[in-house]
Amino acid sequence: MALSQEASDYAAEIRLHDWSDAPYRTNRAGHDRTTDYKATKEHLNDLETARVRWNVMITAAQFFQYRDPNFNLPEFAEACGVDMNAPTGRWLGNLEAGLRHDRNGHVSPPGRPASA
Repeated sequence: MALSQEASDYAAEIRLHDWSDAPYRTNRAGHDRTTDYKATKEHLNDLETARVRWNVMITAAQFFQYRDPNFNLPEFAEACGVDMNAPTGRWLGNLEAGLRHDRNGHVSPPGRPASA
């Protein structure tokens, strides 16, 4: 099943962005540290960068999973550039666990805690 155009576009933005210096500065969308004349010397290692990308992806996925019953979470994660085979992350096994759910097992609405 193909992602919606909206989810596909959002994933493309997440994938394009260089998250390796995210804690150290604010960037424009699509930032690439290797071509940025104001690049910082500080940057995350590959695993730390993957974790930031994961958190951005799963935050966006919370919204899309709530709004679209046909949303494909693994496809979205992969489209965002999340390494689905990362040996240290085991991302695929953690995808559903990354989403907040209510007491009935439904995906929580954006901006609401898991227990609501």
